[in-house]
Parts: sequence; structure tokens; C-alpha cells
Amino acid sequence: MCLAIPTLVVELLPDNQAVVDLGGVRKAVSIELLDEVAVGDYVIIHVGYALTRLDPEEAAQTLALMAEAGIAVNGAAA
Repeated sequence: MCLAIPTLVVELLPDNQAVVDLGGVRKAVSIELLDEVAVGDYVIIHVGYALTRLDPEEAAQTLALMAEAGIAVNGAAA
């Protein structure tokens, strides 16, 4: 099972890599499967690969719903 959690691209790296942030937790992931990823984009990550880009409003709504449901998105329970 995979959770589709929006993560924010905070830095672009060489070799089609990017650093993403989810509530202060940062990780380098591959953006090889996407075109034109930019800092500030929200992406869905699965096993280290960005699979899709999300509209910022959709990402914000998803993160708000997760927080409302008590799902931690920042390393601590909501």
C-alpha cells in the first residue's frame, strides 16, 4: 500500500534529483519521470521517485484533511 502525500520541492539538484520537504523532513528524490519540476511545486513520491505534480491548492487541501484526521505530516501526531 502506498500513501500519496504531497511533498514540496525545495531544491533542485544535478542529475534529475530534487530535495523535497514534508513538515520539516527533507529527502532527495528522483524527478526523472517528470518534466519541468520547479522549486515550489508539490509532487507525489513513491519509492524515491516523484510520480506526479499537484496543483498547490489540491496539495494544501490534502495536507489540511490529513491534519484534520490526525495524520502526522510533520513528524508529530496532529
